[in-house]
Amino acid sequence: MRKHKRVAASLLLGLAAVGFAYYVLPQIVDLGGTLKRLRSGNPRWLVLGVPLEAISLASYVMLFRVVLSRNVRRIGWKASYQIAMAGGGATKLFAAAGSGGVAVTVWALRGAGLSGDAVAEGLLSLEILNYGVYMCALVIFGGGLWLGVFAGGAPAVLTLVPALLGLGVIVVVLSMHWLAGPAERFMLRHAGRPRARSAGRWRAVAHIPRALQNGVNGAVGIVRGRDRSWLAAVPAWGFDIAVLWASFRAFGHSPPAAPLIMGYYVGTFGNLLPLPGGIGGVEGGMVGSFIGFGVSGSLAVVAVLAYRTISYWLPLLPESLGYLQLRGTVSAWRRRDDGRTQRPSAPSGTPDSE
Repeated sequence: MRKHKRVAASLLLGLAAVGFAYYVLPQIVDLGGTLKRLRSGNPRWLVLGVPLEAISLASYVMLFRVVLSRNVRRIGWKASYQIAMAGGGATKLFAAAGSGGVAVTVWALRGAGLSGDAVAEGLLSLEILNYGVYMCALVIFGGGLWLGVFAGGAPAVLTLVPALLGLGVIVVVLSMHWLAGPAERFMLRHAGRPRARSAGRWRAVAHIPRALQNGVNGAVGIVRGRDRSWLAAVPAWGFDIAVLWASFRAFGHSPPAAPLIMGYYVGTFGNLLPLPGGIGGVEGGMVGSFIGFGVSGSLAVVAVLAYRTISYWLPLLPESLGYLQLRGTVSAWRRRDDGRTQRPSAPSGTPDSE
């Protein structure tokens, strides 16, 4: 079984490498020409991307506040801004696949007085609400393009496959509301079998269904509440996509709405690659997706690079300042709680742990 998995993984990686080399690499090898063309972009469209990204970040801060402030009053607007900014910066600087951002966020929330269980439930609820928009967009726009509802057809790998993936994730996560108990017992039963070679793996993942159930219940509770700030998840994604749209307009024309949205979301899968902050993976994924949608390769490259400059690199300044401010905020919380609660340690890889 392990041998077959390794073969399948190697085959998949090889196909991805071939696709990247065939479709994307020829478009970016002329890096000097690409950089020259970046300077030739319409500055008004590029400048427009800055406030659009600011609105996207502010919307995420609003979402963070409504989810994490339920269990502790300390997580107000100021703390939500600082934690969200610090987490975003740590994701880019300290670790791959978002683990650095998670570590900083957990450290800050523990410093605010949340228990480990409350932190886990809150972060899962946040991710369910935030990425629920992601998965719904894959289903709506991927399925719509495949069925011809939206203009701009594309191969099934860029439309139908992501739509089915998004639908599968939605079904699995929501089903944990009812199936967490049976799924947990199933995993523990396999872990307890005599001579079970994968017993350790089953035990390691046995807690996931119950954790997802808590996260789903928390997200449902927020949606049913009176505070509709959770809807900020939509503009958090939407205005970031608008930055990409403005970047395309700066160098020519933008793809139609549905291919633009699908190219953005399919390309964002590059964040899953073991690269710091997804650098290179997202760019390559987006460029390849837009080429698949029929966009000129040279236009896709400069538009995506301009978008990443605005959405990825420019926020590093407020994110760094947010981290510095957060250190002071957490220190103040610790001083107030000194003698009453155990102080959480700074996450590995951050300045506080040195």
